[in-house]
Amino acid sequence: MNMNRPHKTGWRSATLALLATLVCTLAQAPGWAQGTRQRSQAPVTVNFVNADIEAVTRAFSAMIDRPILVDPRVRGTITVYSEQPQSVGDAYRSYLAALRGLGFAVVDSDGLLKLVPEADAKLQTGTVSVDDAVAGKGIRGDQVITRIFTLRYENPNNLVAVLRPLISANNTINANVGSNALVITDYAANLQRIAKIIAALDQPTGTGVEIVPLEHAVAADLAPLVQRLGDSGGGAGLPRAPGAAGAGAGGVSVIADSRSNSLIISAANPSRLAALRATIASLDRPNAMGGVGGNLWVVHLKNADATRLASVVRAAFGAIGGGGAGGSAGSGATATPARTAGPGGAAAAAATAPVATVGEPSTGGFIQADPASNSLVITAPAPLYKQVRALIDQLDTRRAQVYIESLIVELAGSDAAEAGFQWQSLFGESGDKYGIVTGTNFDNPAGPSIIDINVGAAQGQINLGSGLNVGLLKAYNGIVSLAAIARFLQTQANVNIVSTPNLITLDNEEAKIVVGENVPFITGQFTNTGTAGAAINPFQTIERQDVGVTLRIRPQIGEGGAVRMTVFQEQSSVKSDTAAGTTNAGPSTSKRSIEGTVVVDDGQILVLGGLIEDRYINTRSKVPLLGDLPLLGALFRSESRERRRTNLIVFLRPIVMRDAESANRFSTDRYEQIRGRQQASQPPPSMVLPINESVVLDPKAQGVIPTLPTDSSAVPPPAARAPQAMPAPALEGGGPPGQPTAP
Repeated sequence: MNMNRPHKTGWRSATLALLATLVCTLAQAPGWAQGTRQRSQAPVTVNFVNADIEAVTRAFSAMIDRPILVDPRVRGTITVYSEQPQSVGDAYRSYLAALRGLGFAVVDSDGLLKLVPEADAKLQTGTVSVDDAVAGKGIRGDQVITRIFTLRYENPNNLVAVLRPLISANNTINANVGSNALVITDYAANLQRIAKIIAALDQPTGTGVEIVPLEHAVAADLAPLVQRLGDSGGGAGLPRAPGAAGAGAGGVSVIADSRSNSLIISAANPSRLAALRATIASLDRPNAMGGVGGNLWVVHLKNADATRLASVVRAAFGAIGGGGAGGSAGSGATATPARTAGPGGAAAAAATAPVATVGEPSTGGFIQADPASNSLVITAPAPLYKQVRALIDQLDTRRAQVYIESLIVELAGSDAAEAGFQWQSLFGESGDKYGIVTGTNFDNPAGPSIIDINVGAAQGQINLGSGLNVGLLKAYNGIVSLAAIARFLQTQANVNIVSTPNLITLDNEEAKIVVGENVPFITGQFTNTGTAGAAINPFQTIERQDVGVTLRIRPQIGEGGAVRMTVFQEQSSVKSDTAAGTTNAGPSTSKRSIEGTVVVDDGQILVLGGLIEDRYINTRSKVPLLGDLPLLGALFRSESRERRRTNLIVFLRPIVMRDAESANRFSTDRYEQIRGRQQASQPPPSMVLPINESVVLDPKAQGVIPTLPTDSSAVPPPAARAPQAMPAPALEGGGPPGQPTAP
């Protein structure tokens, strides 16, 4: 056939040639009535070169005697030919292989064959098998199927990265962690190859847990070193586990048990576990001094304070003497033994004290605290050091923190009313030597009396006071005065104060917050009058005191989650009015304080205490007898009533934060809360004023609040050293006794 002919002529000729071949071949058979089985067994010769896919598909549909539906998206030409006659099955497989090279596939969906793009084959395939259930079903290798592989040991996510390059680009592989299975859609032949790979990889990787007791070394010292050697995957003679690549990929876990001085180890395979045991045995050796003469050890604390912990350890092991360096330092690195210690440059010299086991004589050991590096320097033989180190490991733990929310609510209100009459009159004639003055003059907190008003009017100053004032004027000898006045007044005042001081502190550590002002108070004064013509030099002594909200709390976390708190809360303020006779003594303050010890569960709200006060004051001023007359008696009296109500309640809620994630969550929450309030309090836009925006905190996404690491493994540990004991240096080295020297 000429390959350069037009496309239409080529596929028509190929079709005619195929049909002629089929007719000639079938004519040799016993007859058409022999059935499909005999026709499928007859050899055929195919010769399609650049033929239309749809026409070739119809030809093969007739050959296998099964209809094949062609997707409209399947277009193009295909080349399928054979030099020698072959069976229909072989010819059909050649046809499927050619389709696969063009990006098409034939899927069997409920007995119906469909020719679709390979990318859609995974969506239309109807054959789904679980594990090896596909065997024996007559599934051809060129058929797209979906198979589910259930894993017994391996994590499915780990195998996805390994198997993805082995699967066709248009087919899929997915991991189901819940059922620990892989779901793969691909050609059946390729899935059989992948099944063998999965069977080889899905092998038990763990050998259980093994406990290795130590005789000479300390478990807490040896564990970091063995862990680093195991993670290195080949260092120190340790074989690398299959698939391990780099540090941390060895599948080695080493945990120190200080109570039994043992190491709990696990590895990926038995050979790696045996290598760990050999490494531990080689490191678990007695020190060079043989336990005689005392050895020097340096323990870097992670969380505890070196000075405090040294005192506790001395007391626990029957220390003789005491004292220690003052001050504290930040957290140190991971606790590892060292052959050297830092130079003696601590802020304060820590006193040393010998330690001895209970029931045994003193061994001459001592414990020295170094606040600068937050470390403990221990001089003791190996058996005693193991006991001391076990106690240190149990005490050097991260303490939880307590976030305390406080709510102080004060509701105060007062209602006052006043009504009264005052009058004044002068009787006499012009030129009389004597006259008669009558009237009432009642003290009035809301305003001046009638006499004060008349005196002020004579001086050109009139002050009637608050409220409704109704008066009667009278002229006497050309002088106008107030003869009578009636005053009516009602006042109402409400106060609502809410304070929310919050603070955070370590377990069993006191914390204090003060929000207010520092007000000066006069404590003494002296005035030097001096001699004639000399200047006067006044002298005063002043003491400043905090006025405002004060909250001081010491929380203590119990085993069951309850929090015991010693609380002191005080709320003070400077009064606007000053008590009589104390004008020169300074301001007056009002103070409300509460102190006590309470127990509350984590996250629960507790009413710490409060004050409920309701005060009623009734003041009546009157003229005897006349003020008691019905009706007319109101003209001879003045009455005021006042009611004051005060409600003060203090609430507390402790929240225990045991890790960095909780602390970061609360800090972020408060940060976003303040930022939201800043955004809500933005001033309205103004075309006149140039400043239209106030300061707003940056969003957390920009890294204002760094995210704290929640996993201790995120912090790289210090370089581990072999747990070797260092003998105490001799005095000839120039250093004081017990001070370590450089190697």
